[in-house]
Amino acid sequence: MSRFNLAIIGGGLVGASLALALQAGARARGWKIVLIERFAPGDAYQPSYDARSSALSFGTRQIYERLGLWPAISQRAEAIRQIHVSDRGRFGTARLRADDEGVPALGYVVENAWLGQCLWQALDQEVVSWRCPAEVTRMQALADGHELSLDDGTQLQCDLAVLADGGRSELREQLGIAVQQTRYDQDALIANVTPGNAHQGQAFERFTDDGPMALLPLPDNRCALIWTRTPADIRRLQGLPDQAFLQELQAVFGYRLGTLQRVGARHVYPLSLVQAEEQVRSNLVVLGNAAHALHPIAGQGFNLSMRDVQALAEALLASTGHLGQLSLLRGYAQRQRLDQRLTVGFSDQLTRLFATPDPWLAVGRNLGLLGLDLLPPAKRWFARQAMGLGTRSEIEGQ
Repeated sequence: MSRFNLAIIGGGLVGASLALALQAGARARGWKIVLIERFAPGDAYQPSYDARSSALSFGTRQIYERLGLWPAISQRAEAIRQIHVSDRGRFGTARLRADDEGVPALGYVVENAWLGQCLWQALDQEVVSWRCPAEVTRMQALADGHELSLDDGTQLQCDLAVLADGGRSELREQLGIAVQQTRYDQDALIANVTPGNAHQGQAFERFTDDGPMALLPLPDNRCALIWTRTPADIRRLQGLPDQAFLQELQAVFGYRLGTLQRVGARHVYPLSLVQAEEQVRSNLVVLGNAAHALHPIAGQGFNLSMRDVQALAEALLASTGHLGQLSLLRGYAQRQRLDQRLTVGFSDQLTRLFATPDPWLAVGRNLGLLGLDLLPPAKRWFARQAMGLGTRSEIEGQ
C-alpha cells in the first residue's frame, strides 16, 4: 500500500494552491504528496463566455506572487481599480479607488478555469502525485495518519489528510465533523453580462430591498454578475428570456455602464453561512469551503481560504516532526482563528445590515456609507478589508 506524507483530498483551487505552496519545501525534504481530485483538468485552457470566475484580493495576489504564479495568472486577470458601493433608492454611496490606497488594483477577477490551469501546470508531478479522476469514498483514522479508500478499489495511507473537497463535503459528514449552518433565505444567481460601455475596471456593489448584487469586471469587457434574492424570485429570474432578464437587471442596476447588451448562462446557488466546528484533528485538517463557506457578495470566501493555505503551508514547512501531530495543527488553527472570526463577521454583518428593510436602519447605513466616503480613516479600513489586508494588521497587533 502506498504511503504519503500528505494527501490533499480535493484538487480544486484551494487544494491545488496548497500543493503548490508546499511543493518546493516538499522537494527539499523528500516529502511525498498526493492530490486526489474527482474531475480531471483539461489539457488546455478553453475560453468561454460563460466561465465562472473568482475575485482575488490584493492580498491573494501577494500570495501567488510569492509562489511565482502571478505572472501566469495576470495574463487573464482583470484589475479592479475602483469599487462603487451604493444603496438603491437612497443617498448613501462610497467609492474605493486603488490610487487612493497606493496599489495597482484593489483586487482582480479571474476565470476559475484559467486559475486552475495555471495551478495545475505549475505542479511538479515528481513531487505532487495526481490521482485523478478519483474520489475518496472512505477515511479510516490510524494511530499515525489515515487510510483512504478510493472509488477504483485502491487504498493509500498518509501522515496528514487535508480535506478540501468543498462546502458539501460528504467526507466531513462521514467523519462526524459537525457544522454550524445559517441560511440567508436567499439564493444567488450567477451569470456573465456584457455592458454597453467599457467597464474600465470598475466593480459595483449595490444593495437593494430585495437583496444585494455585484457586478465585477472581467476580460473582454464582460462583467460577472452575482444577484441575490429570495429563492422564489431567483427561480423566476432564471426562467426569463434573455431580453426580459436584462431589462429587469437594468431597472435594478441602472445605466452606469450603459445599456446591458448580453447575458450568458445563468446558474443558481443557495446561500448559507457554513462553519465546521472542527478544523483540525490529529492527522487531519479541514480547509476551504469545507471549513467555512461565506456569502459571496463581499468576495471574502476564497481569499480567506488562501490565507489559511499560506498559514498551513508555513506551519507544516516549519515542523521538524510528524506532519499530523495535533499540537502542530492546533497551532495553525489558533493562528488563523482571529482572521477567520473577523472575516466571517465582516461578511455576515455586511450582508445582514443591508438585507433589513427597517427604514431607521436604512438611514443609519446610508449615513455610514456617506461617512465612509468622507472620512479617510474609515475608508482606508474598509478598503483594507476588501483587499484582504485588514485582518493581517489587526492580527499582527495582537
